[in-house]
Amino acid sequence: MVYSGHPSRGCQMCRNRRIKCDETKPTCNQCAKSRRTCPGYKDEFDLVFRNETEATERRARKANSKALALKTGKEPCSKIPESKTPTRSAKSSTEASPTLAPTQSIDERTAHHFVSNYVLVPPQGTQRGYFEFVIPLIKADNPSPHFKLAFEACALAYFSNRMKNATHLEKDALSKYVQALATTGRAIRDPFESKQDSTIAAVLLLSLFENITSRHFGMLAWSTHTEGAIQLVQNRGREQLKTKVGRDIFVTVRTQQIIHSFSSGQPAARDVNFWIQDATKDPFATDLQRLTLQISELKTEANRLLVSLHHSPHNVAKIMQIMRKCQTKDLELLQWSDTIPGSYQGKTVTWVDDLPDGDYSKAEAYPGRVDAFQDLWVTTVWVTMRCSRLVLASIIVRAAAWVCSPVDYRTTSEYAFWSNTCTNIISDLCAAIPYQLGWFKVRQELLERSDLTSYGCGNESDAKGLSGYFVTWPLSCIITQDYSTAGQREWAKGRLEHIASELGVRYAKMLTHVNVRVPSMLIKRDSMAASGSVDTSAVDFEKILSNRIVPPSGLTVQSPPERSQMRTAMFEQQQRVAMEAALATYRFSDDVAH
Repeated sequence: MVYSGHPSRGCQMCRNRRIKCDETKPTCNQCAKSRRTCPGYKDEFDLVFRNETEATERRARKANSKALALKTGKEPCSKIPESKTPTRSAKSSTEASPTLAPTQSIDERTAHHFVSNYVLVPPQGTQRGYFEFVIPLIKADNPSPHFKLAFEACALAYFSNRMKNATHLEKDALSKYVQALATTGRAIRDPFESKQDSTIAAVLLLSLFENITSRHFGMLAWSTHTEGAIQLVQNRGREQLKTKVGRDIFVTVRTQQIIHSFSSGQPAARDVNFWIQDATKDPFATDLQRLTLQISELKTEANRLLVSLHHSPHNVAKIMQIMRKCQTKDLELLQWSDTIPGSYQGKTVTWVDDLPDGDYSKAEAYPGRVDAFQDLWVTTVWVTMRCSRLVLASIIVRAAAWVCSPVDYRTTSEYAFWSNTCTNIISDLCAAIPYQLGWFKVRQELLERSDLTSYGCGNESDAKGLSGYFVTWPLSCIITQDYSTAGQREWAKGRLEHIASELGVRYAKMLTHVNVRVPSMLIKRDSMAASGSVDTSAVDFEKILSNRIVPPSGLTVQSPPERSQMRTAMFEQQQRVAMEAALATYRFSDDVAH
């Protein structure tokens, strides 16, 4: 019951007709003149204190609908139909309210949910987008079957992750994936189809599927998809850059090339000019990608030299040259950050000290400062720059350790400088990541600039799957760096758990099991290789560092499966056999598509 002030004392009929009532008792003259039945007048108490039960019911139904939408991943309906039953309490209404029948098919719901979480549409006047090529390809009059299957596989997989316990959707996603593998394999072998936008887009989506589902078999297939996309781009030549969709796909593959080079230790498939020339989308991001491609080449060269050279004055000069190249690239990164416009700069908007139950893994933001940026894309660019500096620092410290061996490298001036620099970089990453994971969605008053990020559909303020996809690399850097504190590692693992469970990117869960320290473990490997005490070619250390596989010691032992779990495991085994058969035809040979 709420106080209603001084409402009209007219009869209910006049109130409904919105005319002045003469308040004649027992019936008003207005009703008599119009030959209507006067319903009479409300009690004086009801006039002053209005019963809010019906309004409370409506609010409860609306809140219940939003909660259901959040749980299922479906966008809440804009209008909640009102109940026609007599007025009841809000509690009983909420308990008895039926689930609204969906107005969309499951295919439409999963497609819309995927687009709203993974397609970043550029804000007006900018080119800052990601995966936006998906929309014109899927909306084509006759979308290519292999692209459509790959899209449906990703959409179903992501939707099932957000739904939780949606085993039937997960099975459907895996079935679509197997079909997509087979049809994409046939398209790759066709000289015409292999050069179409839809084919390379399908390969990119198959790669994304591995990150969403994070299956052991799929994690090994991630490199196959990425290398395939890179090879297809090379075969397509410069013609692909003449259309917007072609350029968008090329830039996405370029990003995957950088990730692949850093994670595998392999050099880029072509020189830097091939990836940069005539493919400028966002000029500031392109400048950074040019630098990161050059840094990946430096890392490949350093890995080769540090495990193969023996100590000699000539070889020491080679390693010192690597150090100088890395220092030069770091200066170029700093110059890049000093020359970009103010709209690309982050800003500290608040400081936090909240630590739920003293547990870093439960904190949304690491205690300390929290930075805000103009949009998700700008944040990702900044985070990439900082991670690239960590890579350079690792190479420099490794090189210094190799040169001064057997003296402890931690006594060198290089270690003193870079350990302090990396500590500051890690603090910068901790301050930026909350923005990427939607920490400001309920704190909009803290933002002094408008959020320009624009997705294809869905609630703008919610954290997106793409945010989790982007942020896995910086979080894994925090976990693996020697210079991170125990609290920072626990916080980073907690954020990865959040990404896996709440944002539906299961690959993030695997990263929490990686127990690697950089650069100390790499320095130990370099030392063992130099002494000849171990064959480093027999240890796939780069794969462990790239988080593409999980060391067995990091996995927990599962309890014996129940009957339903055994049925699921049997189904997955059958699907795995089918997937292996499909993948056998999904290969990229050197002469494909020529």
